[in-house]
Parts: sequence; C-alpha cells; structure tokens
Amino acid sequence: MSFLIPPPPLRVSREQSALTKRFLTPALDSLSALLLKLRQDVDVSLTAEMAGRYARPYPYGCCLEITNAMAEQLQALAARRTGPPEERALRTFFRHGGEVRILWGVLREQYFQNALQIGGLYVDVSNDTVDVRKPKIEILPLEESGFALVRDAFDFARIAGRYWQARIYANGVLPELAPLYPMIAVDPQGVIHIQSNAAYMLRLLGGDGFRLAEAWLAEGPAAPDVVAEALREHAPVELRRAALSGTAEALEECRRLRAGAPLDEARVMSMRGAFQKVPLIRLTSTQGEAPQQTVVHPQALMSVAAA
Repeated sequence: MSFLIPPPPLRVSREQSALTKRFLTPALDSLSALLLKLRQDVDVSLTAEMAGRYARPYPYGCCLEITNAMAEQLQALAARRTGPPEERALRTFFRHGGEVRILWGVLREQYFQNALQIGGLYVDVSNDTVDVRKPKIEILPLEESGFALVRDAFDFARIAGRYWQARIYANGVLPELAPLYPMIAVDPQGVIHIQSNAAYMLRLLGGDGFRLAEAWLAEGPAAPDVVAEALREHAPVELRRAALSGTAEALEECRRLRAGAPLDEARVMSMRGAFQKVPLIRLTSTQGEAPQQTVVHPQALMSVAAA
C-alpha cells in the first residue's frame, strides 16, 4: 500500500446504490442473519488468538481484528460459485459487481470506528466491542449511519481527546517522524503514544504532501517537557539526532519531503519503520516527586487505535 495516495472519498456510486436496492435491501433480514453467523465463526477463531493481547477479554477493543476477519469471510463468500440459500442474495450482489470496503473514521462525532461498506450499506460487524450488551451486527444505509471520514489532524485530535480522554500534542519532539506521525497522545494511564498508525491517517497525511501534518505541527499545542524528555530519552538512536531541533525542524521536514518530485516513497516507509521502534512509555508520578518513566512493550497494553 502506498501512503502517498489519498484515501478514497466516502461515497456510494449510482451502480452500487442500484445493486444494493435490487439485491440487498429486500433481503436485509437474511443478510443480517448471515453476517451474524459469519461473526460467530470469527469469534471462535479470534477468542483464542486475542487472549491476553488487550487489557479486557475478547471482544473488547477488537473491532479492527473482527472487521478485517469479516472482510476476509466476505471475500471468500464472493469467490464461491455455490453455497447455502442464506448466501444467495449476497453472492448475487457480488456476482453483479457489488463491492465491499473496509472503513475507518468517526461515528456520530463521538468515537473512531472500523466498519464495512457493502454497496450502499454501512455495516458494523463489531458493534459489541465497546459494550458487549449491544448486538454484534448493525446495518444502516450509509447516509443514515452518522459515519464520516476524518478530515485532518485537528479533527483527529478533537475526537481522540474526547473518545480516549487523551491529551494530544504536536510532535515537535521527534521531527524525523513528524510528517507522517504529527501527534503525540498521552492517555489517562500516562502512556505516551505517537499517532496515528491507522492506514487511513497515513494516506490522508501523505496523500496531500504532508500539508495537513504541517498545519497541525504549526498550530497544535507543544508537548510538556516531561513528555518530550521521555520520548527523547527512549527513542531509537537514529531519531535522537534531530530531536533537539523541535517544531521548526518538524515543519522543515514536511517541506523537504514535499520539495521532492515525486515524493520519496522510500523515505515515507522508513518513517513507518522508525515509528515501530519507538516504545510506549508510561509516566507515573508520586506526590512531591518527579514523574517516573517506564518503557512498556507495545503489545503489553491495549492499542490506543482500537475502537
């Protein structure tokens, strides 16, 4: 996947709208039952696979994994020539050119969400990953779902602050990462995360030549000294060389990348590789004492990107 290609817009083509009305809308009950059956199959395989990965038991926080697994199930279904009667409507939809797409964005201005777009339908196949009392599957016309794509880094920071109760800062600390990862989040447990590694956000920032990242870096709040010092101390050696240059270097890095024609794909991928080496760092403090820093292996905590 190239992160220099903008993500596709959120839309329903006339063809997909017509196919949805013809094949899926009359069969919504059977479609819902089929998706629930597929989800139950996914649960069997993921319950063991996700055990111990997040702070809470499956399916809490596993919306990305469930959505990806369900997309694979649907792709396999689309490739089959025959199947049980309950698959007929969906297989006919696919056979006539119907499409399924993985979505990531904001639902009802409240939280980040992974979902599927099947034709003109918004399909949440992990509707119970925040509240297990909710139905596993939710199906709505896309235009009635309240789902929207993230517009820019300011939009991301606003939702992240509300949804995760996190403090979001401009990444003037590790300027070599800043074009692709312009935000620093500190969650309620004091864990520092560089944001965001969501594929959509990488394409949003890289696809416009890092102008959206530059705007946030220029205007977003600076990280407190304790956060900046922790990142500088524990970042990989290759990222510390530019760490003292701060916001000015982060802004210049965006412009430097944009000055190339075309943008340097290898440089962008190297940023992603460097990001993966930055550990999670937890800040803890005792009254009257300076905050303490603890390096946390990334897999030891629930992902901040989980919906």
